[in-house]
Amino acid sequence: MDSTTHSAEDSRRRELGAFLRSRRERLTPSATGISTGLRRRTPGLRREEVAMIAGVGTTWYTWLEQGRDVRPSAEVLTALSRALRLDTAEQRHLFILAGRPQRERRVDAPEKVDSPLLHMLQSLVLQPAYVLGRRWDVLAWNSAAAAVFGDYGLLEGDARNIVHMVFTSPQHRRLLVDWEELARAVLASFRAESARYVGDPDFERLIALMTRSSPEFRAWWPLRDVARNLSGVKHVRHPIAGAMAFEHMSLSIDDGSDMKLIVYTPLAEQNSIAKLEQLLETLPAERRSA
Repeated sequence: MDSTTHSAEDSRRRELGAFLRSRRERLTPSATGISTGLRRRTPGLRREEVAMIAGVGTTWYTWLEQGRDVRPSAEVLTALSRALRLDTAEQRHLFILAGRPQRERRVDAPEKVDSPLLHMLQSLVLQPAYVLGRRWDVLAWNSAAAAVFGDYGLLEGDARNIVHMVFTSPQHRRLLVDWEELARAVLASFRAESARYVGDPDFERLIALMTRSSPEFRAWWPLRDVARNLSGVKHVRHPIAGAMAFEHMSLSIDDGSDMKLIVYTPLAEQNSIAKLEQLLETLPAERRSA
């Protein structure tokens, strides 16, 4: 290990210890149900009290706060998060400082696109864009997306899923130039992102459905190819406008929801900008956005 790496790890451990200490010092004994009976010289909990609540050794916890080379497990970090009453952002920060991946928790509540994101989506007048959920379901879209890719409002359930559309929709297959290359890229990116949800019933059901419905999916999924395609160029063959070219970018929504915004920018080639403008002029009002 070189000195630079060693120094970086030392700094991370010191920051981890300082973060734990700051959370401990802000927490009052009464908030955790500890009865002291005596006036304290310093605010917050003592180290031995945090250790007791979390179920770890006092000496070990002291070393952790001192920035020593101890490596807490995910289970211990979770116990410390509960003991210190950390919120979601603080717990995520703790796991990052400790160098541990945080386990994904299944979210049962329906995914919701908040108003600020919807407003931004609608402001992208000449850029087809849509919001994807954690399973790549299309949750919201703008008028330009409806004009180029079709009316998502006509699709329900699994049919409004990007993987489902790419592999089972004849219309979508005709729309995409170089379909096989794009389909393989979509599958590899979906597998990479779905690794955080292995065993999730909604993901498992979609994968089972795709395996039954698409021979290409059935053949390629077992190959376990993975990729992270955040940007690129997509060529489409629109049934009305003809050939068009777009540069696309995937932008993560940093709110813990695992949603992402996909934006397509029309390129000068194939006269794509003018063609998109014409499509928007003729788009029926009821198909413009959702």
